[in-house]
Amino acid sequence: MDRFSWQSARSPTEAATLGNTTVAEAMLADPALSAAADCVVLKAGGIDLLDLMKEGLLRPGRVVNLRGIPGLDSIAEDAGGLRIGALATLEQVATHPTLRQRYTALADAAESSASPQIRHVATLGGNLLQRPRCWYFRSAAHRCARKGGEYCFAFTGENRYHAVFGHDDCAIVHPSTSATALVAFGAHVELTNAQGSLRTVPLSDFMVGPAVDIMRETDLRSGEVLTAVVLPSMPASTRSAFLKQAEKPSFDWSIADVAVVLDRAADGRCQHASIVLGAAAPVPWRVPHAEAALVGQTIDATVAHAAGQAAIAGAAPLRHNAYKLPILATLVRRAVLQAAA
Repeated sequence: MDRFSWQSARSPTEAATLGNTTVAEAMLADPALSAAADCVVLKAGGIDLLDLMKEGLLRPGRVVNLRGIPGLDSIAEDAGGLRIGALATLEQVATHPTLRQRYTALADAAESSASPQIRHVATLGGNLLQRPRCWYFRSAAHRCARKGGEYCFAFTGENRYHAVFGHDDCAIVHPSTSATALVAFGAHVELTNAQGSLRTVPLSDFMVGPAVDIMRETDLRSGEVLTAVVLPSMPASTRSAFLKQAEKPSFDWSIADVAVVLDRAADGRCQHASIVLGAAAPVPWRVPHAEAALVGQTIDATVAHAAGQAAIAGAAPLRHNAYKLPILATLVRRAVLQAAA
C-alpha cells in the first residue's frame, strides 16, 4: 500500500468540498496522479476502500474520514417512513426494532452480510457504494473494460459467480445485498454537495448498469457525499422477506439472493408485489413478470412457483453459471411464501 495523508471531515459539506474524486474516477486516474496529493477520496467504514488500496488498484494521495461527522449514523422516522444515515452500520440496520418489524427484508439482508465483526464497522452507505467483487476487476494483472480496458474477461473466462441478466459488455454482479432489499422497498438516496444542496434519487436510478456507463456502478458525482437512505412509508398490510444462497452461509458473498415485498388486501389477494434479484445482474434486478404473476392472486404454493419461473424468464446465463437459474427460481418461490405467511 502506498503512503497517503489522512484528514477527518466535520460535516457533509466539508467532506464534499475535500473529496475531489469518486473511487471509480480515482481508479481510472494515471498512477502518477493517484499517488499525488491531488487525488482525494472519502472513507466511511473503509472495508472496501482499504481492500482496493492493499490490492494496488487505488492510490489516493489523501483519505478523508467521514466517521466523525455527527448525526450520519442515526435511524429516524421520516414522513411515515425511515431515514437511515449513511454511516449507520450494517449491525445497526440488522437489529433496529422498527426496521426489523416494518422492513424485515432489509434487516435480514444486512444481517446476512459479511461477518459479525465486519457488520459492526461496515456502513450502509459504504455497502451501497462498494465496487464489484469480480476477480478480474480485482486483479491488478487484468485491465478489464470496467477499468478502462477493451473487454470483459469474464465472458470467455471463469464466470460461475457472474451475471445472468443485463450483462451488456460487463458481467459483474452488484455486490450489495442491502441494495436488493432497498430497491424492493422503493428506497431513495440523499446526496449532499459542497454547497449543502441535496439531491434525492430513487436507488433504482442511482444504480448504473454497464449499458449506461461501464466504468461505474452508481450515479455518485465528484463533490457529493451519500448522506442518507430514505425508506418510504409502507401500508400496515405490507410484509417482506429476504433469502440468500451462498457457499458458506455464515459470511460468504451471495451466489443468489432475493427480496420480496408484498401488500395483500383484506381478502388475502395480493394487491402489490415487488421482487428483486441480487447477485444476478450488474444492478439489483427487478422482475416485473414475476410480480405480475402474484398481483390479484391468493398466494399459495402454485402461485409462488409460477412467480419463481417467471423471475428467470429471459435470463442469459454464461458458460459456467446457468446453475444460478434454478437457485433464483427457488429463492423467489420460498421468499414469496415466507412474505405471505
